[in-house]
Amino acid sequence: MSTVTESVDVHVPVHTAYNQWTQFESFPQFMTGVESIRQVDDRNTHWVTKIGGVRREFDAEITEQQPNQRIAWSSVDGDTRHAGVVSFQPLGEQDTRVTVQLHWQPEGIAEKAGSAVGVDELQVKADTRRFKEFIEKRGNATGAWRGDIPRRDR
Repeated sequence: MSTVTESVDVHVPVHTAYNQWTQFESFPQFMTGVESIRQVDDRNTHWVTKIGGVRREFDAEITEQQPNQRIAWSSVDGDTRHAGVVSFQPLGEQDTRVTVQLHWQPEGIAEKAGSAVGVDELQVKADTRRFKEFIEKRGNATGAWRGDIPRRDR
């Protein structure tokens, strides 16, 4: 399993940064490699990604969601093992630290080699920077879902 962690400080209030991360369908606007995410219901999403020429589809479950604090998810089926958590730390009234932690299972020689030399880290770093540009330019979120999903022990 490969793990990547990246933080970015954004010049928006914590609720704005958090609200944008609840809008999964907007991810392709700032995440390269994500072709689409469809929100199936409050807990479930369907992802289509294409990274390094490899296209993957999988379903993911939101395993925990605490407004203005964190969103966690994990793939439940499909052709990839993927999990992540995004946490939100207020740095003041108008600034927030967003920390993304992804866990994924590289498959095949190309993905394993790319992970070994840090290509996945560069991708996550670039995506968090694009999120910063996206949300700061807008100044507000494209929507919000403020529901609370308590963590379930698996």
